Amino acid sequence: MSGWPILSLMTFLPAAGALLILAARWSSSGQHAGHDTGVKWIAFIVTLATLALNLVALSQFDAHQPGFQLVERVPWGAGLEYHMGVDQMSMALLLLTNFLMPLCILASWSIEKQVSAYMMLFLALQTLMQGVFAAMDIVLFYVFFEGGLIPMFILIGVWGGKNRVYAAFKFFLYTLIGSVLMLVALILMAIMAKTTSIPEITAFAQQGGFSKNLQIWLWLAFFSSFAVKMPMWPVHTWLPDAHVEAPTAGSVILAGVLLKMGGYGFLRFSLPMFPDASAYFTPLVFVMSVIAIIYASLVAFRQTDIKKLIAYSSVAHMGFVTMGIFAGTEQGVQGAIFQMLSHGVIASALFLVVGVIYDRMHTREIAAYGGLVHRMPVYAAIFLLFTMGNVGLPGTSGFIGEILTMTGTFPVNAWVTAGAATGVILSAVYALTLYRKVAFGKLENPALASIADLNAREWVIFVPLVVATLVLGFAPMIALDFTKASTQAILAGYDVFAAR
Repeated sequence: MSGWPILSLMTFLPAAGALLILAARWSSSGQHAGHDTGVKWIAFIVTLATLALNLVALSQFDAHQPGFQLVERVPWGAGLEYHMGVDQMSMALLLLTNFLMPLCILASWSIEKQVSAYMMLFLALQTLMQGVFAAMDIVLFYVFFEGGLIPMFILIGVWGGKNRVYAAFKFFLYTLIGSVLMLVALILMAIMAKTTSIPEITAFAQQGGFSKNLQIWLWLAFFSSFAVKMPMWPVHTWLPDAHVEAPTAGSVILAGVLLKMGGYGFLRFSLPMFPDASAYFTPLVFVMSVIAIIYASLVAFRQTDIKKLIAYSSVAHMGFVTMGIFAGTEQGVQGAIFQMLSHGVIASALFLVVGVIYDRMHTREIAAYGGLVHRMPVYAAIFLLFTMGNVGLPGTSGFIGEILTMTGTFPVNAWVTAGAATGVILSAVYALTLYRKVAFGKLENPALASIADLNAREWVIFVPLVVATLVLGFAPMIALDFTKASTQAILAGYDVFAAR
């Protein structure tokens, strides 16, 4: 390792912040309002500092250079090593993670229960999420990938809704069981390639190190983990329960970052390491993706809980990601990465939108609302923008991701593209119906008569999200040019047409 270890500093700064909060808790004579406020400020400042370090790392990064950069490599002994680095895709996802974290802390300002523990868990989760995207060693990747389950499990189980324990265990068991087979596959790959380095295993695989039959089994092992993480139909059922019961900031991280780990895994492992198996299973993934897009959209339309509706919407939108990835074309993969970034912003914003009215009314039932535009015009305008982004209105980031994944898939399978396009229409139906019921109509619920519009803290939360949605919508080449080199590297040696 040479130079300034910017990735390690960025990754582990939140963990250091968590230790600082722990020390402050021990030194405090007891829990009180002033202490809790101080803890919140510590967490917020640490997340801002982490974002600043991320921007420093970005300034040292060459977007046009293929391969991994800012590499840190330290042997641990016994053939293991600490190996970190980023390419364009992982840098983009790190920026998304660190962009959302300060907003999550601000959204958690109303938390009063065990504030120190809550903030420590969020900071620990930030370290683990960053580690997933920066790890270049399979052992390190697996530790970060699975380690993130623990803080989220506790956050849902302690600070969630009335069915929080059921939702927490369902989330934990689904994602853990799905990763057991991946662990077996990682061990086998390390033995065969005689290394745990992700770039070296990728090179070994692309030189024919894994036979086609072995690729199929390895691909299925990874698929068992990444499909649950996305989540893909039919292993998606943990997500609506987790979203409904999680605190608002927990839902933001689930939708904004944790779901993206599945797509990242497909792009980092499945496509470049198992090209023959990826081509072989592409029809299966296409079918599952189209079912997810259409089925989840239909189920979303029937929901009475706003958060559950948005959760099913996430399942549908992540179907575009898997479709674009396994299309195996540059436009498809570029669209999938863009869709992950766009969904991370828009879905997070929608969960924060729900959190605003939940904090005031303590209910997420659609029937409890109506006519909010009369009392909360600014809120209604922001809600409308993100609803339009969710349905893919041109000018928002949601349009770019969906149109690119469909454009990239069309040369491979026109019928799959047609099915996905049906999902675009269905998303407009459920999203606009929700908006009409919540924002328009008469103000019939007496409790809404005194509801207040956005406060200063909520303005600070939503303005960056509005800007990100519009900038990515009107100037998508900012992201597409940035991720182009990593997309081409992922697809090097993988020709979906020739593979078939």
